[in-house]
Amino acid sequence: MSEVIPHWLDKQADLSPDGIAIETPEEKWTFLQLKKQSRNYAMKLAAHGVTARDHVAILSTNCIEMVVAVHALSYLGAVAVMINTRLSPSEIAYQLEDANVSCLLYRESLDGLANDSVEAMEAPVFAYGFKAIDRQEAVEVNLKHELELGELFTIIYTSGTTGFPKGVEHTFGNHWWSAVSSALNLGLSDQDKWLSALPLFHVGGLSVLVKSVVYGMPVYLLEKFEVDKVHHAIMAENVTIVSVVSVMLERLIEKLGSDNYPDQFRCMLLGGGPASATLLGKAKQHGIPIFQTYGMTETSSQIVTLSPKYALEKLGSAGKALVPAQMKIVKENRISIPYMVGEIFVKGPMVTKGYYNNPSANEKTFLDGWLGTGDLGYVDEDGFLYVKDRRTDLIISGGENIYPAEIEAVLGGMEGIREAGVIGMEDSQWGQVPAAFVVKTDASLSEAGILDFCSKRLAKYKVPKRVYFIDALPRNASNKIVRQKLKELL
Repeated sequence: MSEVIPHWLDKQADLSPDGIAIETPEEKWTFLQLKKQSRNYAMKLAAHGVTARDHVAILSTNCIEMVVAVHALSYLGAVAVMINTRLSPSEIAYQLEDANVSCLLYRESLDGLANDSVEAMEAPVFAYGFKAIDRQEAVEVNLKHELELGELFTIIYTSGTTGFPKGVEHTFGNHWWSAVSSALNLGLSDQDKWLSALPLFHVGGLSVLVKSVVYGMPVYLLEKFEVDKVHHAIMAENVTIVSVVSVMLERLIEKLGSDNYPDQFRCMLLGGGPASATLLGKAKQHGIPIFQTYGMTETSSQIVTLSPKYALEKLGSAGKALVPAQMKIVKENRISIPYMVGEIFVKGPMVTKGYYNNPSANEKTFLDGWLGTGDLGYVDEDGFLYVKDRRTDLIISGGENIYPAEIEAVLGGMEGIREAGVIGMEDSQWGQVPAAFVVKTDASLSEAGILDFCSKRLAKYKVPKRVYFIDALPRNASNKIVRQKLKELL
């Protein structure tokens, strides 16, 4: 049996019953309110047959109902499978089947996507809107008062180099240690209020919810990133910390203009991929307290973060591994010397134990307790990490991870296309966007036709923004696409 702690929401409802847990522009919920609503919702889910260890998918944009659903599943001991709302029905259906979900919970505004996704499954499951569950009569059922840290809590899918997403397993302990590690680095203040406009279906957004119940800290929750709302919250709603990716930071700097953020605003946590020196320079000029961070779904959010005292001295660095974590750079099976670029390996209690139902991926990714990230970077003479590339082939678009192989698999299924290669193309708004190089067998095939085909099978952000027709893809002796040659063609 793993280590046991009191249920974190119960504990905060006991310690700070009147403390604000969730705040939106429209309403505020205390920890006691959130506990009561979540436990009641758990009993309503039980009336629909949800029991311990069931895998229940959640398809929703950020809202309090989604927060309640996540906590309710923890009270039942069920596993929350977080679904990206930007995916296509066929992509969602794959994840629902791969994760062996028993049912799908969704926000009513996503009714069409939810039903289309379920219908695309080989063996459809029941789908319930949040409000439909809420109208259900609650049944008396034993709810959890304790959490086993080794028990599975969430599954979040991340793109795979094979083109198929992998379900990253997170235990309660992974989330707990992620929250504790962040606090040991950033510190805690009674005045803290963390704004999250990142999607809760991503680990970066979900981790803020866990921090709320572990710290007893209010979360200022926005449905999505809107620069005016985020700016207002920092300036007028006493927000002290905001999680952002580069494209968000760029817009906030433009909005700030010649103004300054209030003194109580102490941290802009910047993740989602390496930031440009130009962007970091702009932030420095505006006096914005940027703390770069490095993490991934597999590490339950951040695992390396630049501590406040080195924010300016080590501008551009992602920092050092958080207190309970370890990091090393490996090249050709040896630990790299300073400034030598190699693969980033990490280890720690916030690191996933593996991918759901995917032993081959686990075997390739984990070595003697270390997670091989596939990302490239180096450390300087002081041990600070500098990330060079987020995986060799990975495209990071507005904080979303896109693997070329996933798009190439779709293009390969279109009549008139012999083969296709996809790379990231620089974009001033999103950082990168996908561009496709296509070898066609049908002379009448057009860029518009290809984009229409992709838009019906891929999330919007994965659809190539440009299509280039070429006679043959550059390949090496192993017949692998040489993407560097495609980049040169751009």
